Amino acid sequence: MIPMPRLSLDLPAIEVTDLQKRYGQIEAVAGLTMTVGRGEVFGFLGPNGAGKTTTVKLLLGLARPTGGSGKILGAPLGDLGARRKVGYLPELFRYQPWLKAREVLTLHGELMGMPRSRRGKAADEALGIVGLADRAGDLVGRFSKGMQQRLGLGVALLGEPALVVLDEPTSALDPVGRVDVRGIVRGAAARGAAVFLNSHLLSEVEQVCDRVAIIDHGRVVASGELDDVLGQAETLIRLTGLSESDLPAIERFGPPTLEGDLLAIRPMNAEDVPELVAQLVSMGAKISEVRSGRSSLEQRFLELVARDRPPAGTPSAPRLR
Repeated sequence: MIPMPRLSLDLPAIEVTDLQKRYGQIEAVAGLTMTVGRGEVFGFLGPNGAGKTTTVKLLLGLARPTGGSGKILGAPLGDLGARRKVGYLPELFRYQPWLKAREVLTLHGELMGMPRSRRGKAADEALGIVGLADRAGDLVGRFSKGMQQRLGLGVALLGEPALVVLDEPTSALDPVGRVDVRGIVRGAAARGAAVFLNSHLLSEVEQVCDRVAIIDHGRVVASGELDDVLGQAETLIRLTGLSESDLPAIERFGPPTLEGDLLAIRPMNAEDVPELVAQLVSMGAKISEVRSGRSSLEQRFLELVARDRPPAGTPSAPRLR
């Protein structure tokens, strides 16, 4: 893959304050405030109907806010000059099947106002970045879904954009392709671009993002670095033969709580788990299960946005996307 030149990190890529958008009586975005810095990968997560798509439209100037303010690359939302420095991969896209891969990229270079003298070189660089250099002359109509996904990512990276907005960039890729895309995304951030990533594959987000924001009903319900969002490491032990009066004896491992047969110690260093188990056994406890670590992003996501929702299978239950 071809490396990309580094950009300046001086100004934030995205700054929005109290951003709002209403469609009649529906409040799609309600007081959204966030900042995305240059050189970082920012995960933007939420259930269907949370306001993710509307937010992306506002950032790209495809919709106008009904309240609040924002800037993209130092310019007001919708500024044409700033929009030319943004690469975008929508979730649903389709390219003309009769065009060759390189032609798709040169066409997009023309649409974005790129000088004719630069289009061919920029197209070749983008194809190299996404691993399609050897397929530049192939018809797009013959591409698999995964190859078309790579081509779409190449379009988003065309011309070395300062901000890259990706909506489900790995949805059509196999595990190997997902690993490749992680490297491409991290490479874009390494050169100084901001990457704004929306994905329902939370395990992918957890592996590639520097910070995340989780929104629900148009509002941010959690944001920050992954360590802040996921919380402290904990140890959960299912056992019998332990009572509340025994807890002071294990407090040196961390604050313990006992609910029924479940002992929880949070926070707790995972390296101390064997010593804790040995002590519990010496105290007469019988252990049937031990789990140690922090919550996954998926677990934390569900805690924040699905706690008060109808159970799966009911007509109004949301789908994660």
